[in-house]
Amino acid sequence: MPTIRIELPFHLRTLADVDREVTLDIDPPATLGALLDALEDRHPALRGTIRDHVTQHRRPLIRFFACQQDISLISPDDLLPEAVAGGTEPFIIVGAVAGG
Repeated sequence: MPTIRIELPFHLRTLADVDREVTLDIDPPATLGALLDALEDRHPALRGTIRDHVTQHRRPLIRFFACQQDISLISPDDLLPEAVAGGTEPFIIVGAVAGG
């Protein structure tokens, strides 16, 4: 089971009391939903910060990146890119900036 690397923004690192990068082992298939479930299970302080408690939808000012692509709009059931699932590339969670 490969280790998935997750990079968190500063405010989420502070809540979870972790370093910039968190690692998780996820049973295949490595989907977006499985990754977020495992992250919230391991770091309960993050529950509700990345996804809504009830709907499980991504919060509006949170974006997901993998392999230099914005994957914020993929389904929770979609597989993560192979490079992310294999631990070669990190899964990046970004706190978006609003306004102009």
